[in-house]
Amino acid sequence: MVVASRPLTGLIVYLATLLFYPVFLTIPIGTADINPGRVVVALLLVKCLMNPRLKSAFKWRRLDTFVTIGVAVHVAVELLMQPSMSTVVNRAGYSLDTWFTYIAVRLCVTGHSECVRVCKALAIFVVPLALLGLVETFTGWQPYLPLTQFCPWKPELRLTEARSGLYRAVGPFAHPIMFGICFATFLPLVYWLRHERNYWGKLAYATSLAAVVGALSSESSGPWMMVIVAVLWLAIEKRGHLVKPLIITFVVGCILVAIISNRPFYHVIASYANPIGGSSWHRCKLIDCAIEDFGQWYLVGYGGQDPGWGTALGMDHTDVTNEFILAGVKYGILGVVTLILIFFAAFRGLIRLQKSAADAALKSFGWALGSSLVALVFVFMSVSIFGQMSSLFYCLLGMVGSASCLGTANSLCVSPEHRLAAARIRSVALGASAQQYS
Repeated sequence: MVVASRPLTGLIVYLATLLFYPVFLTIPIGTADINPGRVVVALLLVKCLMNPRLKSAFKWRRLDTFVTIGVAVHVAVELLMQPSMSTVVNRAGYSLDTWFTYIAVRLCVTGHSECVRVCKALAIFVVPLALLGLVETFTGWQPYLPLTQFCPWKPELRLTEARSGLYRAVGPFAHPIMFGICFATFLPLVYWLRHERNYWGKLAYATSLAAVVGALSSESSGPWMMVIVAVLWLAIEKRGHLVKPLIITFVVGCILVAIISNRPFYHVIASYANPIGGSSWHRCKLIDCAIEDFGQWYLVGYGGQDPGWGTALGMDHTDVTNEFILAGVKYGILGVVTLILIFFAAFRGLIRLQKSAADAALKSFGWALGSSLVALVFVFMSVSIFGQMSSLFYCLLGMVGSASCLGTANSLCVSPEHRLAAARIRSVALGASAQQYS
């Protein structure tokens, strides 16, 4: 289907595979774990590269550079610290899940209409997933649970624990937190469809509610906080001038808290940003350990070994629940810096879109993408993503990279040669029209 269909249709098939196919159900071939998602994205990228129109319209952006450098660092450090054939295979699969995914999205999304189609597909996908989340939360029945016994690396039935009398929905994901983050990430994009003038404009509110319900069904504070942050960011869309004062206020507030309080400012923030009683102390102590042992990991991380912070965290192992710290533990300071630069380039591209776009709906799309990124920055301070969510994160970055090229002409990443050709076509058309009426 991916080979026979159009590239954008192939991208939608890939998104459906990520959202509905369990990440733990793979076919082991040697040391490689093959799943449909990796096969689909590989075929999709080949199809895109064989399309002359997509290749000629593609223009390299700063975000592309930082994403490429980031993935290269992740691959190089692992190969340096653990040189083996299994590491080569592992990093090849990782590249398929991240860089291949990012470039495929960049090539497939070539204009405003493609953005609309992808968001419509996401709106359709979140509804059955949210219904599944409700069923799992209130009944405890997990239809994907029997399949976990076929997981190559951990073949066992894994029931999720209950919280506040309800079960934590997990769906086809490996953990309830990943399930909830997925909904919260795409909530702003689904809500953006309200700008459509047909029935999709009305459905946007219902599908957005489904995304909120899906995130809440995870019974996890991380997704809940993401929803709150995303909704608050969407609420100030019409008051964009407040963004800079809010950021300045937040920074100044952190400084004042650090001065006044007898504990680090992030301990104070985490104690309040904890809506359902998650382990905020664990997250803060993790930051403390990372700062204290900075000299041990800043170069190339810990080489795949446990950092040894389990005792301080009250555990028998180190559970690194912070995406930024995990980047440092695995890849050293370069991993942290590249992740920060990726977010920096993504936000800068969206700011450019806000300034250059003439269409209100287009500006709103940039704001929706920014809302997702802001929510992810917040949740990355308390969660490290894995499985399908890693690929979905790079899908979102690909959307940001493509959308940042959108301008008043509503054309994505068009090369100077294409602009010149379009200008010539317009001049010929105007000349023909003038001759007709002369």
